[in-house]
Amino acid sequence: MRIRATAAAVSAVTGALALTGLAVPAAQAADSGTPYTLDVSFSNFKIASSIKVGTTAAVSTKVSYTLTHGSDVDPTASDFYTDALLYRGTLDGTEDSSDGVSGGPATCTVTSATTATCTGTLDIYPADGDLRNADAGTWKAAAEAVDFNGQDPNSNNLDLSKVGYKDQGDLATTKVLRLGKLTANASPEPVRKGRTITVTGKLTRANWETGKYAGYSGQSVKLQFRKKGTSTYTTVKTIKSSSTGGLSTTVTASVDGYYRYSFAGTATTSAVSATGDFIDVQ
Repeated sequence: MRIRATAAAVSAVTGALALTGLAVPAAQAADSGTPYTLDVSFSNFKIASSIKVGTTAAVSTKVSYTLTHGSDVDPTASDFYTDALLYRGTLDGTEDSSDGVSGGPATCTVTSATTATCTGTLDIYPADGDLRNADAGTWKAAAEAVDFNGQDPNSNNLDLSKVGYKDQGDLATTKVLRLGKLTANASPEPVRKGRTITVTGKLTRANWETGKYAGYSGQSVKLQFRKKGTSTYTTVKTIKSSSTGGLSTTVTASVDGYYRYSFAGTATTSAVSATGDFIDVQ
């Protein structure tokens, strides 16, 4: 999978050939006819509710969907391809200039004479510039299919009028989120009972354009405590992150336990909780 434009203006054939990693010269495509609408439809699309993306590591997300097809379509043919994609705005690109995240060919298993279950992955490569910060938020899911019907995509005599293509949008939604990170440090250690404990930390999130993590300012973050020997954190107070994402507050030492910060997330940034920092109260 790579980032590719979803605009129909690039032509349906460009999208279809993108599934196979192939391409034809623009002049050739212009002289070879137009693909017909393939007799397929897509439904029951399943994808994770959110995709958390950092600054460097590629992120893979599994998808599955049902392909319903006419009797003249063979989804098991060697020259039949289908894949899933994510897009923003409209599928034809008329409302949004952003690219779409598309996958490699999916694998389809026949379930009846006219249906198949298809599975694949969508891979995002933030280090390669696949995303801009403005891309964080809700994305729509789509699927597409192409049937070459025995035509050789590499041939100079490719007759596109014999190639079938169909795409379908608004199948599901998911959130592509900037990965959040959070730290916590409680001091001094050890501390006498009744003395003041200062808990510092920092809330940052992935900046897809710089490839670094930057402070997330003005966000509500909970300070939580877990007593030694227990497994549940309780909220002590809520504070706001500084202009640099910094966090700092004080509490009174009472019993041994762990302090951490917890961030609920936003429409563009993933939720995250820091690792608890142990305080020995003497």
